[in-house]
Amino acid sequence: MTQLAGTRVLSSPERLQAFTDAVVAIALTLLILPLMESVGELADHHGTTAQWLVEEQFALLGFALSFVLIAVFWTHHHRLFRNVRQIDAGLLWLTVAWMFFIVVMPVSTSLSTQMDADWAQPLVYIGTLFATSLMLLLARVYLSSHPDLHHMDAVEVRSGIRAGAIVAGLFLAALLVAVVIPSAGNLPLLLMLLSEPLQRLDRRRDRSRPAKR
Repeated sequence: MTQLAGTRVLSSPERLQAFTDAVVAIALTLLILPLMESVGELADHHGTTAQWLVEEQFALLGFALSFVLIAVFWTHHHRLFRNVRQIDAGLLWLTVAWMFFIVVMPVSTSLSTQMDADWAQPLVYIGTLFATSLMLLLARVYLSSHPDLHHMDAVEVRSGIRAGAIVAGLFLAALLVAVVIPSAGNLPLLLMLLSEPLQRLDRRRDRSRPAKR
C-alpha cells in the first residue's frame, strides 16, 4: 500500500471508476425489467402494443426520468473523478454510499410507477435523488480538504462545490415540498429546472468578483 503526502492510498481512481460504471450499468438495466415483465404479461393475454403503451404510460415516464437522472449523476461523477489522482478510505466510502443510492433508484422508481399512489412514494423517490446528490457533494467537499488526492485548482474545487450545493439544495427543496404537499407526487422535481439557471448565475457572480491578491 503506497503513501501520498501522509494519506493512506487504497486504490487508483481508474479501478474505482470502472466499478462505479458497472454499478450504473446494472442500475440502468434494472430500470427496464418491470417494463419487460409487463410486456410478457400482456402478451400472455393477447394484448396489443397500443394497449401496452396506454397501460404503461406512467411506468414509461418513470423509466425515462430515472434513466436520465442516473445518466446525469454518472456524468457528474465521471467528470469529478477525471481529476482524482488517488483514492483513500474516506473517498472510497463516500463513493460506495453514492453507488448504494444509485442501486436503490430502480426500486424507488418501481414503487412510484407500479404501486398505488400514497404519500410515501415521492418521499422515497425524491429522497433517493437528494441522497445521491448529497453523496457527490460530500465527495467534492472531502476532496477540497484533501488536495493531495486530486489535481484541481482552488477555483475549480469551489465552483464544483457550489454547483453541487445548488443541485442538492433543489432536491432537498423538492423533498420538503413533497412532505408539505403529499398530493403533489413527484411534481416538485420540476424545481430542478432551476438548476442550470442558478448555476449560470453563480458563475456570472463569481466572474464579477474582483480577483484576490
